[in-house]
Amino acid sequence: MSRPLPVATPDGQRLAVYEHGDPAAPTVVAVHGYPDDHTVWDGVVAALRETHHVVTYDVRGAGASATPPTPAGYRLDRLVADLVAVLDAVSPDRPVHLLGHDWGAIQAWHAVTEPRLRARIASYTSISGPCLDHVAHWLRRARRRDRIRQTAASWYIGFFRVPVLAELAWRSGVLGAVLARRAGGPRPSARDGINGLWLYRENIPARLATPEQRRTSVPVQVLAPTADRYVTVPMQTQIEPFVADLRVRRIPGGHWLPRTHPDVVARCVRELAAHAEGGPEAPALRRARAGRGRWADRLVVVTGAGSGIGRATALAFAQRGALVVVADRDRASAQDTAERAGGVAYQVDVSDGPAMAGFAKHVATEHGVPDVVVNNAGIGMAGPFAETTADEWQRIIDVNLWGVIHGCREFGAQLRAHGEGGHLVNVASAAAYLPLPALPAYATTKSAVLTLSQCLRAELAPHGIGVTAVCPGFVHTNITATTRFVGVDEVTERRLQRSATAAYRRRNYRPERVAAHLVRAVERDIALAPVTAEAHIGLVASRLTPGLLRSLARRTVRPDRDGSPRRGQ
Repeated sequence: MSRPLPVATPDGQRLAVYEHGDPAAPTVVAVHGYPDDHTVWDGVVAALRETHHVVTYDVRGAGASATPPTPAGYRLDRLVADLVAVLDAVSPDRPVHLLGHDWGAIQAWHAVTEPRLRARIASYTSISGPCLDHVAHWLRRARRRDRIRQTAASWYIGFFRVPVLAELAWRSGVLGAVLARRAGGPRPSARDGINGLWLYRENIPARLATPEQRRTSVPVQVLAPTADRYVTVPMQTQIEPFVADLRVRRIPGGHWLPRTHPDVVARCVRELAAHAEGGPEAPALRRARAGRGRWADRLVVVTGAGSGIGRATALAFAQRGALVVVADRDRASAQDTAERAGGVAYQVDVSDGPAMAGFAKHVATEHGVPDVVVNNAGIGMAGPFAETTADEWQRIIDVNLWGVIHGCREFGAQLRAHGEGGHLVNVASAAAYLPLPALPAYATTKSAVLTLSQCLRAELAPHGIGVTAVCPGFVHTNITATTRFVGVDEVTERRLQRSATAAYRRRNYRPERVAAHLVRAVERDIALAPVTAEAHIGLVASRLTPGLLRSLARRTVRPDRDGSPRRGQ
């Protein structure tokens, strides 16, 4: 650890300031919260110091910095004056990129909304620390449910304002131990904890009682942890009236993101700083712009999108404002869908692992990490198990199962590393949970897709990544015209394909209806989405009366005259 640079504040206090990286690089000043010290930023510093001049410091009353002699020394105006002193010492001639967490974010908001400091701040990234004036206005207009949730989450504020009792909790060591466990870091010192109580006592009552209309034109992004126990997402993010250039990024994680997700925090800071310095806007940063609708500029990847459900899904997302990446093994059909959707087309065979890896990498490089990936590509196969060859089994497993596995592996890894959630959709079938003797190979692959989806949903939930298995029934697409009927000659196969197509046409359930259900399932984060009446009925029956389903399945198979089983008509 480098020795701190002592910086004097206007009221004679001494701050311990730490510099990392090249001073000629763009400067990021990170302000810690309560009851932390500058070390809460160590992981973020490690991720940023190669490209930025990163400055951290212990705020007054914490770490190696001095303790003010009176409680008034903890008021926001004094804290902002401290920040200005740090800026004068480390970057007097160039605006800095400000980063704040918890109470560090609260005091940084006070600086960012101070007109006289506009030229000193190039961008601001706020984590779990809203402007107190904004909070006061939000409490007056927020939905009742959101106010109740935030009030429940803010129970500790009342406790910290109780004289003597809060100090005793710190001196006993109990409070420090609890916070260390929740933060995943070292136990805060009792001295820092006791000193910081005055932040709550000197600032919150006054600010909430008589809030100002504090606005800013500084580019701001809010990193809102979705599992924050203390600061709810609505209170952090519903601030459009006060911020002219706002981006909101919901990060799956708890209150101490700087400790638990330092690489994600560093990437977000780097993207905003680069854009504020005149560089291009990163795709994820552009999609984070507030007030643009649920799907505006979101990136959606759909495989098997050259026709049928895949095409309808691509168009449905595009109509809602998303940028769609259309993938299909047939280049012409992919291009046709892309032109209709205003998206981009790629030719890829989902059964080819290396090709899918290259496709996923190309998407991330050219368009960014996707928000939604729909693994839709699949083929049909019908006929008795005994007449299905090993090659035919290999083919359907390669496309229907391995295609989904490749998509989940490649894009799932991107979503996890990106750290901003996302959604995987795997198109299975009602055949996944129905015993259909005419479709043993097809049903087996779709059952595997359903089980894979359920396992992945549990595994990826802590990362904020949803997984949905969509299970359509009889949908009129061209899959019936291309389904492989095993154990028959070509003439018979064509007849069976025409017969199946005619039956599905009479059913007349269009792929556009499946796409609408699929989009809704993503928006609601539904685990299993049966589509069509028969899919719903089949799912209920598979859970409540599986024996009856098996009995019905046996009735669809009758023996030939020679005693060998054959498919019923």
